[in-house]
Amino acid sequence: MTTAAAADPQKLIASAINSISSIATLPEVTQQIIRTVEDPRSNAQQLNKIVSHDPALVTRVLKVVNSSFYGLPGQVSSVERAIVMLGLNAVKNIAVGASMGQLFRGVKLCEGFTAKDLWTHCIGVAVVSREIARQLKLPLADEAFLAGMVHDVGLLVSLQVWPEKLTQVCIESKQGVRTFCEIERDVIGVDHQQLGLALAQKWQFPRSCQQAAGFHHEPQLLADGSRTLVAIVAAADQLCCAEKVGFWLTGNMESVDPALLSGSGVTTTVLDQVRPRIGELMQAASAFGA
Repeated sequence: MTTAAAADPQKLIASAINSISSIATLPEVTQQIIRTVEDPRSNAQQLNKIVSHDPALVTRVLKVVNSSFYGLPGQVSSVERAIVMLGLNAVKNIAVGASMGQLFRGVKLCEGFTAKDLWTHCIGVAVVSREIARQLKLPLADEAFLAGMVHDVGLLVSLQVWPEKLTQVCIESKQGVRTFCEIERDVIGVDHQQLGLALAQKWQFPRSCQQAAGFHHEPQLLADGSRTLVAIVAAADQLCCAEKVGFWLTGNMESVDPALLSGSGVTTTVLDQVRPRIGELMQAASAFGA
């Protein structure tokens, strides 16, 4: 057993989260947006007021709103109009994406992959999760998109705290002998799911996002009532890794296991319908910076 594997995982996680600086907290405006939309008493006017106070955020939100991703008729020139047409949750997702996208910049993960590739993967999982939810006719499309977008945030922690160890994990993963998570737990002492759960909790993300970040490789560990959304993200993640969308090593040596999807409603038939459309979905999501 390595020294990393012998360390107390909870102490490692707490130490890592406490030591990070640039990603320890999301921008205040993003936190306000999440709190506002999650509050059932809030309304469109409150969200519009928060977003409108950040001109750069307004620009990014309108860029996505007017992209082919939403396919709205005509140009939308105000955040208020965007909220009316898309709803609070969709605008929240765009705002969170605009903030998070800034964190995935200019750093090399390992040979052949940068942090931008990781963001591309996260957007891929987001749009595929959204599409799977739609195919299943579940009222979870916006929630699935956000959960997919944040599923790999734990890797941001590893990238900042243990960059050399993360590179080592990537190198071994390319050998195709063990899964990425197994290697992480051996080399680092914790995997990106454990780190992602802790970071999503610190960011005060919705519980569904916390669970997606913490269990997207092991949805079967969740209770039946909590498994559907995470199973959707898990399936989307494995599809995107198989299609090599962005940083795909986390899905190396894994495949879509019907047993993991048991009770979630996700079927191989649905996945077969979505798989050929991944390229098209990614192109439509290009406004997110993927």
